[in-house]
Amino acid sequence: MAEPKATILVVEDDRGLRELVGEELEEAGHAVFAAANAAEALALLGRYAPELVISDLRLPGEDGMSLLETLRKLPMPPAFIMITAFGTVEQAVEALKRGADDFLTKPLKLDHLRLAVSRALERRELQRQVAAYREMLDGGDFHGMIGRSAPMRQLFEQIRRIARAQGPALILGESGVGKELVARALHRQSERRDGPFVAINCAGIPAELLESELFGHSAGAFTGAHKARKGLFAEAEGGTLLLDELGEMPPPMQSKLLRILQDGTLRQVGENRERKIDVRIVAATNRDLEAEIDSGRFRADLFYRLETFALRVPPLRERGDDLDLLVANFLSHYGREAGVPVRGIASEALERLRAYPFPGNVRELSNAIERAVVFCRGELLELHDLPERIRGRSYLARPGAATAGLQHLAGGELLPLRLVEQRYVRQVLAHTGNNKQQAARLLGIGRRTLYRYLEEEEPIA
Repeated sequence: MAEPKATILVVEDDRGLRELVGEELEEAGHAVFAAANAAEALALLGRYAPELVISDLRLPGEDGMSLLETLRKLPMPPAFIMITAFGTVEQAVEALKRGADDFLTKPLKLDHLRLAVSRALERRELQRQVAAYREMLDGGDFHGMIGRSAPMRQLFEQIRRIARAQGPALILGESGVGKELVARALHRQSERRDGPFVAINCAGIPAELLESELFGHSAGAFTGAHKARKGLFAEAEGGTLLLDELGEMPPPMQSKLLRILQDGTLRQVGENRERKIDVRIVAATNRDLEAEIDSGRFRADLFYRLETFALRVPPLRERGDDLDLLVANFLSHYGREAGVPVRGIASEALERLRAYPFPGNVRELSNAIERAVVFCRGELLELHDLPERIRGRSYLARPGAATAGLQHLAGGELLPLRLVEQRYVRQVLAHTGNNKQQAARLLGIGRRTLYRYLEEEEPIA
């Protein structure tokens, strides 16, 4: 059975009209509850939290205008349509001044009713989205990370605690979840906040150059080293150094990093003396480091040194209604950036975003909204504005804890998450005409990570 479009409360003392309006709205797909007076309406209000109230002006006891005033005091009041058989211009103006969305007169024309209901619900949805955005600004933004879900509140609290420590930290999470934002938050919450924050992507630098990039080198240390250069450790002195995609670091460099973590000294390439450094190291990776240890690609002693202060950033599919906050934020940001007056998102488009699994997490959502805003031609972002990969497939509900490590696909098939990711990467690559650079950008991953997916063979069923 389809979900109702909206919950509507009809307040009308005329039983025949009450039933007629209820039947008309139910036929349009809404869930309808009815009351004969304001007292009954207020009792039902607490039980069903309607998005819209349609009320007669003249009611036994408290009238419709008083009911409207009571509802307007709620934190998020429902939309309100006033109906009366004795309508005047003055009454209509007064009702609209007090917060009613529309004013209809009897005898009621059903086509006018349907149009008024549609407009009122659309306006109410825009108000809800604005309220959600304001709520996000008032307390859902933590050093650039947006979220009010339990997993994110827990993450924010862990950041506050770990920031007070001096030892290295390890940030774990899938591609696109915002690991660098977590690293920056650790820095800003710490006593090192006034020092530099320096980040390096270990996968983006060839292995033979990584040591020089990190540690620096003396003049003549190798061919082409015409002058001395200080490394990123020196640049981060007194602050924080983020080693992103640590799982890509070659084993020889892992040994040297462990030495730095153990005694706090480093030696530049081409020099014999060591010197003390004052840098907090924060590492981040989307790889399963314990599996990497089993395969011999990562040092166990380095992992144990780093995991003392480990943080796991939850994927978007585990964050519930945070998606709505993120959508509101991205709509506002990209709308201003593109000069497009987008005020909200259509419910159908939002539902499709909620159902999509987002293997690229927040980065993929951001890219999708950026594209959709550019293609949007009205005040509401519609389903057809979304990328085809989101609007063109039918997804089951996003998986929860009960299906950890598995991903739902159309038709109810369950596959290991790694296989879903691999297939999705190949689909995006095909969509870009085998343009690996463009595919990597759309996926929000590095080109080396993309090649790693392509090198893996899909298991034969």
